[in-house]
Amino acid sequence: MDPVVIGQILAGLFFVAILATLMFGYLVAFALGGLSILFAVLGWAFGTFDANLLSSLATRFFGVITNPVLIAVPLFVFMGVVLEKSRIAEVLLTTMGQLFGSLRGGLGFSVVIVGTLLAASTGVVGATVVTMGLLSLPAMMRAGYDPRVATGVICAAGTLGQIIPPSTVLIFVADILQGANAAAQMELGNFAPDTISVGDLFAGAFIPGMALALLYGLYIAFRAFMDPAACPALPMTAEEKRGLGRRTVVALVPPMALIIAVLGSIIAGVATPTESASVGSLGAIFLMIVKMLADHHLDDGSGNTEALEKRLMTFWLAFLGVLVAVGYFGGAFGLLTLLIVAVGVGSVLVQSTGALRSRFADVIRETNKSTMAITSMIFVILLGATAFALVFTRMGGGDLVQGMLEQMPGGQLGALFVVMAIMFVLGFFLDTFEIVFIVVPITAPILLMMGLDPILLGVLIGINLQTSFLTPPFGFSLFYLRGVAPKSISTGTIYRGVVPFVIIQLAVLAFVYAFPKTATWLPDYLFRTPAAVEAPADPATGGETAPEGEGGATFDLDGGSAEGEGGSGGAFDLDGGAPEGEGGSGGAFDLDGGAPEGEGGSGGAFDLDGGKPETEGGG
Repeated sequence: MDPVVIGQILAGLFFVAILATLMFGYLVAFALGGLSILFAVLGWAFGTFDANLLSSLATRFFGVITNPVLIAVPLFVFMGVVLEKSRIAEVLLTTMGQLFGSLRGGLGFSVVIVGTLLAASTGVVGATVVTMGLLSLPAMMRAGYDPRVATGVICAAGTLGQIIPPSTVLIFVADILQGANAAAQMELGNFAPDTISVGDLFAGAFIPGMALALLYGLYIAFRAFMDPAACPALPMTAEEKRGLGRRTVVALVPPMALIIAVLGSIIAGVATPTESASVGSLGAIFLMIVKMLADHHLDDGSGNTEALEKRLMTFWLAFLGVLVAVGYFGGAFGLLTLLIVAVGVGSVLVQSTGALRSRFADVIRETNKSTMAITSMIFVILLGATAFALVFTRMGGGDLVQGMLEQMPGGQLGALFVVMAIMFVLGFFLDTFEIVFIVVPITAPILLMMGLDPILLGVLIGINLQTSFLTPPFGFSLFYLRGVAPKSISTGTIYRGVVPFVIIQLAVLAFVYAFPKTATWLPDYLFRTPAAVEAPADPATGGETAPEGEGGATFDLDGGSAEGEGGSGGAFDLDGGAPEGEGGSGGAFDLDGGAPEGEGGSGGAFDLDGGKPETEGGG
């Protein structure tokens, strides 16, 4: 039998074996790595896999660990864990419940708003769902809400952190799509493609994420209008209404300040995602310090609660104004300097307060432990997925998948539908990161070669993956809520409650594909510049000098690129060097296959070492 056919058969069996072991509950990273070695040996035995390629795994692993774009992952995880442990979400939920509770469906609106704010400031799904399940679900049950509405909106709002930036899932999707886009454009003959950065995907996902939150709120309003008994109003006493405006400001401004510092700095172009993650981590620590100090003085029994709340409101409004001004005039450096000074002053105040000293140290210690555990889990899975991608593609799996998708009726739409359907079904059984690391590197280059916009594809993947948190039997949001919901609410009730929200997500998925500008307009507006004016001929060389800036030289013997985010190397590149800025790609014609030094870069698109360009990042 033809070795090519044998290789494709082994690749298909490899993929099925991976899914089977994961569904049986084996550890993801070790299932990926172990089966990769096993099938590599089988491929070598049948003459369809070069065992010498395994020697490159160490270099690939080192490239993954040292990829600068992924520095943002532990920083964003740290930021989310700090906010979780500082209990800012609890204050926000309570205050929003009081603000909207007197309206029909008001508690549902408050859950959607809080879920959106927490998604844009933390991105931690589990903590958000658990917190809202502990605080909002009992209040909604006491008010007489339909259990299906209550559980559905809590689960759905909690998953917004997967699509609304800053999302760790989007960081990995952007990193994979960057390499996939370079490989796809090389196949199409484009040797100087536009690069895809994390900032591009964050901006692209912003409008669809906000649209999802809006549709969740509209669904609650529809249920409240059609069936008032399912979403009744919550009566409030005069005492509860007293000072509500002041408490709203105190509850809203801290997460809003963090959102402005993190997401605003990315969208405004004053900071890269990695820089904004640093700002967010320091900002989360500062918010925790202020909350600790405020709680300590509000609970000291002095009876000056109202006066302290007024001072706290004034402080947050002033701080928000200073934050915006410093970010506008000082950029990322100014924000970091401001927050370093603020955290330093706050730490001194905490350390000088004996009752808070040990508590602050305990929170930081537990936060570090959680951050290391979560980050290690993600990166170990990524290392296993790197081995999987190497073995699968070198045995002919990439060609197999390409042939299958290209033969689908409907062209690009048919192929995209099949990929989205596969990811949706896998979401019933697998974790989000497992799907990202297994499916996206295999299918993304083929879809991009069929003409799909990479930012649009990344946003569609993000929306689709969000549904994996809501689809039974293994939707993680369902598990999180089941763990804190009262026994009177059955698991079936939770499953039925999320169905309307899954339908909403699928409708948004279809809408974004039908109207791609919803995903591509904002990154184009923020980060894409008009084509450079043609430069005059260089009298010394007789050629044309490429303008400095994004895109690098069109004929480049050293791979040099303009400094800055999104630059690409030379279109004809003899060393594969990548620009130093974030999101750079190597030369399109590469004699050494070296991965670029920049964040998330891809190797040379035409590689004389015998291998295809890698879709994982550096090749």
